[in-house]
Amino acid sequence: MSSLLSYNLIDSALSQCNPPKHIYIGYSGGVDSHVLLHLCAAHPKLKSNITAVYVHHGLQVAADAWAVHCQKTASLLGVHCQVLRVNAKPTLGESPEEAARNARYLALKTLMNNDDVLLVAQHREDQLETVLLQLLRGAGLQGLSAMPESTAFGLGHLLRPLLNTAKSTIDAYAQTHNLNWVEDPTNQSHDYDRNYLRNAILPLLKQRWPACDKTVARSARHCADAQVFISEMSVPLFLTVFNRDDQTLAISQLKSYSEHEQILIIRHWFQYLKLKMPSQAFVKRVRSELLNARLDSDPIIARRHYCVRRYRDKLYCLLSSLTLPFESVSWPKDSLSLTLSNQEILSCEPSSAGINRSLWQQAIVTVSVRQGGEKIRLTGRSGHHTLKKLFQEADIPTWERENLPLIYLDGQLAAVADLWISADFYSVQPDNCLKIGLQSSF
Repeated sequence: MSSLLSYNLIDSALSQCNPPKHIYIGYSGGVDSHVLLHLCAAHPKLKSNITAVYVHHGLQVAADAWAVHCQKTASLLGVHCQVLRVNAKPTLGESPEEAARNARYLALKTLMNNDDVLLVAQHREDQLETVLLQLLRGAGLQGLSAMPESTAFGLGHLLRPLLNTAKSTIDAYAQTHNLNWVEDPTNQSHDYDRNYLRNAILPLLKQRWPACDKTVARSARHCADAQVFISEMSVPLFLTVFNRDDQTLAISQLKSYSEHEQILIIRHWFQYLKLKMPSQAFVKRVRSELLNARLDSDPIIARRHYCVRRYRDKLYCLLSSLTLPFESVSWPKDSLSLTLSNQEILSCEPSSAGINRSLWQQAIVTVSVRQGGEKIRLTGRSGHHTLKKLFQEADIPTWERENLPLIYLDGQLAAVADLWISADFYSVQPDNCLKIGLQSSF
């Protein structure tokens, strides 16, 4: 066995996390993943704890044959093989490459339990391609850090044990061990940016700079180190302006920092929310159009899956689904929860104070959006109050007001989401009341 590709690479990668309960290996049938699988299957301490996973994207005519090839190869190596079928069709604004990658990783995450590990076969030349693609897209430090050797993945960990290994070393291992792999014909197509870079550009670069994969990978590690440092510096700044209850940023506090500090905080906010890092232009718009907007204005900056808005002294980041109205619906009898069309979930739970259980059980319960002009009488307050005034008193953003579910019993307004219960239906009786709950998907 080549000294450059030995068990030590696998052992070194696995040492970066807790001892794995189970090891999954991303296996496409190509030469790189075949070498990784072969290397792991030959490891005397790992073989019984390995599952090769082939993700069937359904994009190639030969995909079924590749799945069979992977199962046969794994069987010859004495390793279990699992086939995952995914829908890799791109959504609006998503490239085919991005759609396939997102579908693949989403499916692989479902396999992971605590302390499970996924090994993938990306190597140093893959890292070179990633850095160059990110550079051409104008990425910052995080993008130029490219792929990490180790990262949290679902409930487990994702490791790239070959990331510092040259492609030529992997190919030499495959030849030495007479491995049989499949070739994806689309790898030769220049329709995809990565393929064009790999097939047309990198050969020219390597003629001039033979070690460019090694040197660019080193630059990626420098960027990753710098990004870690910056992230650590951002945390204390971020925490001074962040409200955990509603995941907002305090505008007045944010504006007390310098321009560069504001940018760090906003970017850290997106990282905290697990959203795709925004472009420099987007962050600039947040600063110019939202931070400096009039207090009585309601500006909004939208992206494909979310938008950023301000209300009074707060910045909000909202998923697109949460700004959509839901459809009016009846609450089924004997059901303790109701999922609205915007994916928010209403619930009614036993309580010592709330809506009288008997009134609830005898009534036809419906849920609808505001029409305007609704009023409600509250316990402990005289007269009826418009919802508009109550929303203003409670400091509820304007866009939330339109989407808050109103709960009616036999056509009479009984509750406003989980905020208020009408005095006409409110009761205090041990174990004979229901408390309304509202759970958001974000």
